[in-house]
Amino acid sequence: MSTLTIPSDLPSVAEDCEQLKKAFDGWGTNEKLIISILAHRTSTQRKLIRQAYAELFGVDLLQSLDKELSSDFEKVVLLWTVDPAERDAILAHDTARKWHPNNRVLLEIACTRSSLELFAVKQAYHARFKRSLEEDVAYHTTGDFRKLLVPLVSSFRYEGPEVNMTLAKTEAKILHENISNKAYNHDDIIRILTTRSKPQLNATFNHYNNEFGMLSDLKTDPEDGFLAALRAIIKCLTNPEKYFEKVLRLAINKTGTDEIDMKQIKEEYYRRNSVPLERAIAHDTSGDYEAMLLALIGHEDA
Repeated sequence: MSTLTIPSDLPSVAEDCEQLKKAFDGWGTNEKLIISILAHRTSTQRKLIRQAYAELFGVDLLQSLDKELSSDFEKVVLLWTVDPAERDAILAHDTARKWHPNNRVLLEIACTRSSLELFAVKQAYHARFKRSLEEDVAYHTTGDFRKLLVPLVSSFRYEGPEVNMTLAKTEAKILHENISNKAYNHDDIIRILTTRSKPQLNATFNHYNNEFGMLSDLKTDPEDGFLAALRAIIKCLTNPEKYFEKVLRLAINKTGTDEIDMKQIKEEYYRRNSVPLERAIAHDTSGDYEAMLLALIGHEDA
């Protein structure tokens, strides 16, 4: 999550609710006041604020935000205000319904969350959309992507540190044989990537690299969306900070910046680009949207 700054003299939940109501009342909306509260509270604190706001004023805080805000600023504030699991469920739902191979939000959620976090996302998905994430992914995708993504979002990986080195060597060989034969959609590749624990996969990939060289065969066709998805899965599972640094860099360097769930990747971004992430965001965004994003990554002046 983000490196947000929490005030040392934190107001009570009721005070936060009163200030938010004040921000919505009168002529115009006080966006800076909204940012000063919501961008500097933890997910637990935001949940308490949302509950208290409904009790005090008889309306969901999200409805008030939706009514008063607009554009990219509205999107990022609404996504930030909901619980992390519900946020992921919303993003997963939008991605599944508008499925495109270049949109990797589903695999990013499935590969960077812990097993319990992913389970919570699926519970939130049930509650909000009255369907399962798996059935929507299966309905909206086809072919090899369906074959890959359904087990990926269904996964409940072992979270312990134990590693079976014999298994790692065996499965590294299996991966190499299938990748060499360009059988990228082989059942064993999908089984290994979607079920093994992250420490086990790290051991498998390390053995692969030592024995057969880097997984460069997955880069044979840069235009192949399925190969790109496999590469993204491997990067998300083994080095999510580096993966999201690249996502941020590409988003900032193109026209308009996408909303991205902020990770603790500021150091990786600076190491890779020699420019602080704060400066890059400030250069590419403006106004309340810029102020909110800077607050979420812990910029002192936000």
